[in-house]
Amino acid sequence: MKIAHLILVHSAPVQLSRLIGALEDETAIFFVHLDGKADPGMVASLQGRQNVVLVSDRVKVSWGAYSIVEATLRGFKAILDSGLDFGYVNLLSGTDYPLKSPAEIHDFFSQSAGKNYMEYYHIYTDWTEAIPRLTGYHLTNYNFPGKGLVEKWMNKLLPARTMPEGLEPVGRSQWMSLSIDAVRYITGYLDAHPAVTRFFKLTWAPDEIIFQTILYNSPFRSSLVNDNLRYIDWSQGKASPKVLTEEDLDRMIASGKLFARKFDQTKFPAVIDKIDQKIRGHQIK
Repeated sequence: MKIAHLILVHSAPVQLSRLIGALEDETAIFFVHLDGKADPGMVASLQGRQNVVLVSDRVKVSWGAYSIVEATLRGFKAILDSGLDFGYVNLLSGTDYPLKSPAEIHDFFSQSAGKNYMEYYHIYTDWTEAIPRLTGYHLTNYNFPGKGLVEKWMNKLLPARTMPEGLEPVGRSQWMSLSIDAVRYITGYLDAHPAVTRFFKLTWAPDEIIFQTILYNSPFRSSLVNDNLRYIDWSQGKASPKVLTEEDLDRMIASGKLFARKFDQTKFPAVIDKIDQKIRGHQIK
């Protein structure tokens, strides 16, 4: 079984190269979506690597916008169009890093029997702070003069939005590991239901909701495991998770997760070095 690692990245080519190196083996292929705003040198740094495919149809990504969903979908379609026999698609950012060896990760997914690993909470009952994302109008995906004023008046004058196609919304973290059949279902569903795309283009941070919602309202619901297999520390209460350091190492390892995020090799290289030691079977001091 082959694994497609889909990596969304906008900077830090050295750290990206290290991430790819930590996951490399004969079963792994890397599909990299470089933000359309990324330095052209990022493209040059990846060209010529035999197991790396650059997603050619690049998107200029904005935080909290549908453009993140679009970048992910273009990566999904590149994977499906590759003709390679993948079992799983693993969605990563350039600031992620594995906590297990490539062989351990491969064995885990080989034994997963089509389960789909994602974090999802029922928005109307368990993640109620996300309700305004769905009921309000958000123009985050658009860029034009007076956007803020237009958004304000849309929310004053227009009725609250309701979910299209009778979907029951769930979501949380955008990072997930999906069977290739689930990825194929997601792309086919969105092609067949343009109203869902239109709805999520007016949703704040739709990347944290759209994929979970599609699968939760599908025959794949029984395959969902409410675990995204990532160690992420939100203890600082900020919009982004804590940047992990050596002081987090024991908690990361004890979590049993396959991956962790997020890392900054420029500021805290030692923690990545020690994870590498662990992956190679060396004692962490």
